[in-house]
Amino acid sequence: MEYLIYCDESTKRGKLCSNFYGGALVKSIHFEDVVNRLNRYKSEANITGEVKWTKVTAPYLEKYIGLMDVFFDLLQEDKLKMRVMFQQNLVSDDIIRHFTKEEHEESYFKLYYQFIKHAFGLKYSNLTNEKINLRLYFDQFPDKKSKVDKFKNFIYDLRLSEDFINANLSIRFDDIVEVSSHDHVILQCADIVTGAMFFRLNKLHLEKNEETGRRGKRTIAKEKLYKHIHKRICEIRPNFNVGVSTSNDGDIINKWNYSYSHWKFTPSQVVKKTLQF
Repeated sequence: MEYLIYCDESTKRGKLCSNFYGGALVKSIHFEDVVNRLNRYKSEANITGEVKWTKVTAPYLEKYIGLMDVFFDLLQEDKLKMRVMFQQNLVSDDIIRHFTKEEHEESYFKLYYQFIKHAFGLKYSNLTNEKINLRLYFDQFPDKKSKVDKFKNFIYDLRLSEDFINANLSIRFDDIVEVSSHDHVILQCADIVTGAMFFRLNKLHLEKNEETGRRGKRTIAKEKLYKHIHKRICEIRPNFNVGVSTSNDGDIINKWNYSYSHWKFTPSQVVKKTLQF
């Protein structure tokens, strides 16, 4: 058995929330079905190129809604898991303002490390103790090779952690790879969901054109797509609040069990020293 995780991020500074990390996990036994269904929809809808949140426009809105329906159908069938992690500026700024310049530069990979280690609840994932290999597909990193290689080594060393050993999880170094989202439809869908959360949590749906005083067509289209995504999330978890960490409902194993959840990450002095780049 293998878990394949497709990871996307946006370190763009938002008015209210920043540092968005998103990931979609699929088990190897479901991989072919998941990819085929997503690609089949794209073909039937005549979507020939890469889909991304930044490409959402009014003419393509219904096609994007349709693709998200396929994606969330797969989540409801427990053939996919989706996680989104972000920071609220009001909370995190008071802590990270004490960071050195070097620590600010390293925070991108430190946050990614926390996301991989904790967001999916991997340490609770293997109740049968079957040996499971983890494959990680990252959208191409915006950093120099030396930092990327150090990050990959830290991810690789997770296999030596108590949590991974107890869950019988392993990672091969060659399975930690950078990819082009153009070639991976699961990663494209993760980008759309993550982008939608950045859009809504930073209240970009309220932005207006300075000249006309009205919202643009693209802004309206993105709001409609966000609302549809939120509606589908609420089918999984009623009254879902996108701005807070998702409750485990009293059972820590639900960090793994849930098909969709959010993590509002708060930095701490402990996290600050987690990785030494």
